[in-house]
Amino acid sequence: MKARLRRSAALLAGSLIPLSLLMGQPANAVSADPMTDAFARAAATYEVPRDLLVTLAFAETHLDGHEGEPSASGGYGVMHLVSNPTAHTLERAAKLTSQPVSALKADDAANITGGAAVLRAYADELGLDAAARKDPAKWYPVVAKYGNAASPDVARLYADTVYDLLAEGVDADTADGESVTVRPQAVEPDRGAYARARDLNTSAAAAAVDYPSAHWVPAHSSNYAVSSRPTSDAIDRIVIHVAQGSYAGTISWFQQGPRPNPTSSHYVIRSSDGDITQMVREKDRAFHAGEYNRRSVGIEHEGYINNASWFTDTMYRASAALTRNIADRYGIPKDRTHIVGHHQVPGADHTDPGPNWDWTKYMQYVTGSSGGSNPHTAESVCGSGYKVIDSAALGTAGTVYLLYNSANGYNCVATIKKTSLGTATATSAYLEVQGRTRVTDSGNFAYYAGPVRASAADKCVRWGGKAGSAVYDSPFEHCG
Repeated sequence: MKARLRRSAALLAGSLIPLSLLMGQPANAVSADPMTDAFARAAATYEVPRDLLVTLAFAETHLDGHEGEPSASGGYGVMHLVSNPTAHTLERAAKLTSQPVSALKADDAANITGGAAVLRAYADELGLDAAARKDPAKWYPVVAKYGNAASPDVARLYADTVYDLLAEGVDADTADGESVTVRPQAVEPDRGAYARARDLNTSAAAAAVDYPSAHWVPAHSSNYAVSSRPTSDAIDRIVIHVAQGSYAGTISWFQQGPRPNPTSSHYVIRSSDGDITQMVREKDRAFHAGEYNRRSVGIEHEGYINNASWFTDTMYRASAALTRNIADRYGIPKDRTHIVGHHQVPGADHTDPGPNWDWTKYMQYVTGSSGGSNPHTAESVCGSGYKVIDSAALGTAGTVYLLYNSANGYNCVATIKKTSLGTATATSAYLEVQGRTRVTDSGNFAYYAGPVRASAADKCVRWGGKAGSAVYDSPFEHCG
């Protein structure tokens, strides 16, 4: 274990001693785990809990510095040091560490040091003494302040996200292939004044939302135009965005204004669990897609276009369910002409959702189709020796099959889905041998229901099933 470093008088005075000397390493030493070491050095130097420092960085950027390019809200590097009209943590980090802004933007180690310095400065301002600084629970108000949120509700959302991740642990790979880890640890945060803020993860919306699963957090009034759609303008497009930032950060950015380039979206979706926040009413025009603002609903997704780790299956499913709901309510065709990426908007200079966005998967979830055939057949479900002797269509949702095995005298029934493939939906199959109790397999299944088998030699059978809203029930037949 590396010895814990003590913050020196020189550091307190604002000058920076080379960290390699503090660690007792040659100045030109090359570490095998540079980011892990950078977190350890910064945490020790500024007396910030190391695991909390890593977790906060992961919540902001997934430990991706994006080669010095800014986020949508002007945040740089692994620690998302911000420089915009309302927040200046980048400039403050430069002053605290005596590092040039260019290094804080592009160099991971410098950026991590800058983030730790800002956190320590906030801790000092909030009165955390040496004993409190050793307790991660006491850092909650510091973390909340670091998020630069526009309201206490969003500050709490930001800090809760960090502490939830701390409880889950972090196991992340950097762009250079280094593994950075934090062991899972349950910390009961001391929220202080933020305990009185609205919990956006659980609280009901203050006003009715357009999508029942969403929370309501209004964008700043300068970031959208009050309208009366679809009366004033038909809604016939859904635009998919990637936020180039975190969930809480994006919500906060849309709450801030007025500013030279007003920006918002109707919805924002979280990567980890698909949580959805609505920020602009669908009747109003969010400023998100230039020429399509009047005719579209915009959906922002937490993350960055060049890092596929943000695009979780949970996010895809939550977003697809939202898109499907919007399309059904406005009669929008569920195709790639009407469900588009930001980059497809005429005149757009954006590239999101980018090459890592899986449009094939997304549209399959939106339409409830696999884009191909069900990988399962009635014969494969019932097993070797069974042959189809009858079938019945269940609308477009599937087909129920009756099979027979001449070698053992058994019948088998299986319902094979055609839509919502891979998604658990209500599906059933049953077989009733005359004079015996009906046997049914019913539940929420991704691909099929069944097999339902019964000995039926020299007997009549009744069979059927359900997929979607379609049901088939046969009479007693296939006797003998």
